[in-house]
Amino acid sequence: MDAWSDLRRLRYFAVLAEELHFTRAAARLHIAQPALSQQIRALERQLGVPLVHRTSRGCTLTEVGRRVAAETARLLADVDAGTARIRDLVQGRGGRLRLAYTRSARGGPVDALVARFRAAHPDVEVVAETAWTAPNVAGLLAGRLDAAFVRPPVDEPALACRTVDTEELLLALPAGHPLATGRRRITRAEVVDLPAVMWSRDNGPGMFDRTIAQVWPRGGFRLVRQEPDDEQLLRAVAQGDVIAAVPAGRARALKVPGVRLRRFTSPTPTVDVGLAWPRDTTNPAVHALVALLG
Repeated sequence: MDAWSDLRRLRYFAVLAEELHFTRAAARLHIAQPALSQQIRALERQLGVPLVHRTSRGCTLTEVGRRVAAETARLLADVDAGTARIRDLVQGRGGRLRLAYTRSARGGPVDALVARFRAAHPDVEVVAETAWTAPNVAGLLAGRLDAAFVRPPVDEPALACRTVDTEELLLALPAGHPLATGRRRITRAEVVDLPAVMWSRDNGPGMFDRTIAQVWPRGGFRLVRQEPDDEQLLRAVAQGDVIAAVPAGRARALKVPGVRLRRFTSPTPTVDVGLAWPRDTTNPAVHALVALLG
């Protein structure tokens, strides 16, 4: 006997236990009365004990039948609840999403996307953390994360990546720097060989290389200091002896005193923030999040 047949017979018995009448129970189940009677007898043979006393007016439950009915009600409630959870999971209405932000791209479209996902799928548990692009990519490849915001390009064939936002790179200057006075835009030639501060390339190789290639396209990047994050990078600039190329959103949100932000002349340097996930993921919550990107 297979499990689905067992479950069907228990459902038939549960309805019969409520109606105590084969004809009415069969009508509720949309089956013929002889078919219901046959299934109940098969259940009794399987259990090795009578479950009902049949009478001309209907039926009554045996003592064992009453106990089986109580157990069946609890079992079917658990099965129905589990089935609903599975259905919600398949349709992206439940489950779990292990998500990582990237340190340099909080706020704006990133937070708006996650807020839309939470509103559309309130039953999905979002377990969030924040790290640099490199550890986020490592977490995806190791299966520890389901999706992560990153700074492209991400050169990993096992991962898919979609752009969420593109933002301008600005030049962060000490307030007393000559380029910060009376200037709205700065040329690339003016920053060649100026002492610069940057975070470690290990944090996000793609973004690091893209920044250097756009701001110092002909060379002249003179790295004299490294800091662990954007806030410390801007505080280093405020001390008065280094410059930095920084994403506009993060730089403007931090508002570090003693720092002046200037735009570059055309072509405008930009960096992207993307959403990455394993190409072979079967997590419906990931697909639901990606679908919100349009």
